[in-house]
Amino acid sequence: MEIRPLRQEDAEIYKVIRLEGLKKNPEAFGSSYEEEAGRPPEVYGERFKADNSFHFGAFENGKLIGVVSLVRETGIKIKHRSNIYAMYVTESARQNGVGKSLVSRAVEKARSWDGVEQIHLAVMSENKPAKKLYASIGFEIYGKERHALKIDKKYYDEDLMALFF
Repeated sequence: MEIRPLRQEDAEIYKVIRLEGLKKNPEAFGSSYEEEAGRPPEVYGERFKADNSFHFGAFENGKLIGVVSLVRETGIKIKHRSNIYAMYVTESARQNGVGKSLVSRAVEKARSWDGVEQIHLAVMSENKPAKKLYASIGFEIYGKERHALKIDKKYYDEDLMALFF
């Protein structure tokens, strides 16, 4: 398995895995399949070039099997923080350390940013495997956002987690 930063030329394969995640696990993301299905791949390619974010992909035999995004805050009062978003591993690649490798790489990158002291993320409260993964890396739950997402009249809570350096 290879973990590497995604590049502009990865935009189309990223969109495919992004839409898969949004369709199979809609409760795990703030965005929706409907919102992103019509978005051109170039939008993702532009995000991959941003100075304050990194998007990592896990590749197995050249196939993208997992992704995670790390975004550094830029405001004066919050630039000591970064956030993990859009974490997803394909169903067939789960339970093989792909997720842990991706998050570990994001943490490593965040630690390299001068002045970053913490990483935050939100995870669906019922997603025990994801919470276990994040806890194994050192993230701790510090709060809960009730009714964070609403999908088809059903509410989902999110646990707020942070890793402090």
